[in-house]
Amino acid sequence: MNWLNKLERRFGRFGIPNLMMYISTTTLVFSMLETFGGIPVSYWLRFSRQGILEGQIWRLVTFLFVDFAYDISGLFPLLLMLYFYYWVGCRLEYAWGVFRFNLYYVMGTLGAILLGFLLGYTTPTYLNLSLFLAYAALFPDEQILFMMIIPIKVKYVALLDWAAFALTILFRPWPVKLLAVLALANFFIFFWPYISGSIRNYFKYRKVRNNFRNQMRRNNVVKGPWDDPRR
Repeated sequence: MNWLNKLERRFGRFGIPNLMMYISTTTLVFSMLETFGGIPVSYWLRFSRQGILEGQIWRLVTFLFVDFAYDISGLFPLLLMLYFYYWVGCRLEYAWGVFRFNLYYVMGTLGAILLGFLLGYTTPTYLNLSLFLAYAALFPDEQILFMMIIPIKVKYVALLDWAAFALTILFRPWPVKLLAVLALANFFIFFWPYISGSIRNYFKYRKVRNNFRNQMRRNNVVKGPWDDPRR
C-alpha cells in the first residue's frame, strides 16, 4: 500500500516498540488498584465527553486501559485476555513492523474517540477484537490452545470473532453497533489489498480453468473431472 509506505518512511521513527506490552501492563495495574486498593480509577480515567470538554484530556488515552477492563468481569479472565492480546500484538508487530502496528491501533483509537464525542460512549473492546481478525488473516494456520486445552487453528477461532461482530451489529444498541462497524472498517482498510488480490486471483483461476475446459471440449479430448456437469 503506497500510502502506508509513504507514512512509514516519514514517521516510522516515532513508532513505539512493544506497544501492547505497555497497554496490557497499564491495564492490569489500574485494574488491581481499583480491585484491591479501593481506588476509583475508572471514575477518573474512563472516557467522558463532558470531562474531556472540561479539560480532563488524559481521558483521551486512559480510556484504553480502564474501559476495556470494565467490559470484562473478574481478574482472572482479564489476565487471560491481556496476555492473549499482548501475544497477538507481538505477532502483528513482528509481521507488520512497529510503525504499521502502531498505526493500526492509533487509527482504531481515533475512530473510537470520534464516536465517543458524537455518541457520548466508546470502548476499545472492538478495536482489540479486530486485532485477532488481523492476526488470523496473517497467520490462519497457526495453532492456539482454545480454552487453554484444545489445539485449534487460528482461522477457525476467528469464526467466533466474526460471529461476535455480526451479533453485535445485528442486536446491540446503535452506539455499540457503530463501534463494531468502525473496528471492522479499520481492519478492511489495512487488509483490502490482500482481500482484493485474493478475489482477483480467484476469478483469474476460474477464467483459466473455464478456458482450459472449453479448449479440451473443442479438441474432443477424453473427458475428465472438469466435464462433470455438477461442477
